[in-house]
Amino acid sequence: MPKNVADTKQKNLRSLMDPVSPEKHAVSLERRQLLRLLLMAPLLSAFAATTAEASSINPSETFELEPDQIQFKPWQGLPSSSGEMAMLYGDLNQAGPYLVMMKWNPGWFSAPHNYGTDRICVVVSGTWWVDSGADFTPQQTVPVRAGGYVLRHARTWHYDGVPADGKEPAMIAVFGIGPVDIRLADPAKPSWRQV
Repeated sequence: MPKNVADTKQKNLRSLMDPVSPEKHAVSLERRQLLRLLLMAPLLSAFAATTAEASSINPSETFELEPDQIQFKPWQGLPSSSGEMAMLYGDLNQAGPYLVMMKWNPGWFSAPHNYGTDRICVVVSGTWWVDSGADFTPQQTVPVRAGGYVLRHARTWHYDGVPADGKEPAMIAVFGIGPVDIRLADPAKPSWRQV
């Protein structure tokens, strides 16, 4: 065998045995990657086969109500076309906290009035128009769009509604402390005004 062929075989054999040789490193890296892939495959397939499932909610711990399940009723003693209300928590006529969802139809405003306790309001959808004061001037109201917040301080005059040119009803979530004690600025005039 010629010397250069034997030298080449010897060199190749030494390089495979050498722990830092590039040839051994390349083989070792490929083997390690293959081993990792083979070990990870069952884990990956287990995760891929698993589907997320929602657990049922215990209603004594968490109560939820979808929008289409909310039951609105016409406001008592007010024009039937003016709007509706859904009692979500508590009772307006009992002591304690309450949460109501109010739906105001376009073309209707409340007359100036106030409440015995603060009322916290969040516009859920549409645009609600609000103002302060005992004088009814709906053209001066300020729009509060969906996501907006309104705080009505106790015993401060205010009024609100949706103008006749409103494109949709306004939905407002109202939180307060009952029983509701409402006073009109001018009891001789209607408590609701069509505009």
